[in-house]
Amino acid sequence: MEFKNSLLIELLIVQCLLVCCLAQGFDFFYFVQQWPGSYCDTQQSCCYPTTWKPNSDFGIHGLWPNNDDGSYPSNCDPNNPFDQSEVSDLISSLQTSWPTLACPSGNGVSFWSHEWDKHGTCSESMFDQHGYFQLALNLKGQLNLLQILQGAGINPDGGSYSLSSIQGAINNAIGSTPWIECNVDESGNSQLFQVYICVDNSGSNIIQCPIMPNSGKCGSSTIEFPTF
Repeated sequence: MEFKNSLLIELLIVQCLLVCCLAQGFDFFYFVQQWPGSYCDTQQSCCYPTTWKPNSDFGIHGLWPNNDDGSYPSNCDPNNPFDQSEVSDLISSLQTSWPTLACPSGNGVSFWSHEWDKHGTCSESMFDQHGYFQLALNLKGQLNLLQILQGAGINPDGGSYSLSSIQGAINNAIGSTPWIECNVDESGNSQLFQVYICVDNSGSNIIQCPIMPNSGKCGSSTIEFPTF
């Protein structure tokens, strides 16, 4: 009996450790939107989805769990891969708001699968697959970046705008300073590529970013906002 009790305790400890490792904690989300014109206006170019050309609007790149110290969990649960049937009612919205621009052309499933497997599984203690993608879509609806920027006279017209004016316009609208990531166009000029906004780990509140990413820094204080 003593041996059985000891074995049972060991099994419970192992199970607890597995659950704890699976449900890795995190401090906040980066909610990342990208401008399709900047994705496509590079030497590598882009491929439109097999469904339709994306709207001339920011599209979701991802919803990424992160920690205050700059570290982040990833690929937290290989036993819970992306299942399209879990988000069947969201497919049309995902195709519109979370389109793929990678080559070769696809229908978005590989993109969403990658985002869930790498990032979404690390929030599964709070969100199942449907909840994770629904949260991202809700945030996209709440954070209309194009409308915010155009309201400040910042338009995707191929013109150049100061980085501070872009950050300021978004900050004034949402009460939080975003991180602006740039890439370079075919001529090597810095252009507005991605916008990072921080959200608390419940997905309920926009917050000031505890730490900013260290990648994609803009090479100039003035950047292009290309057409699409």
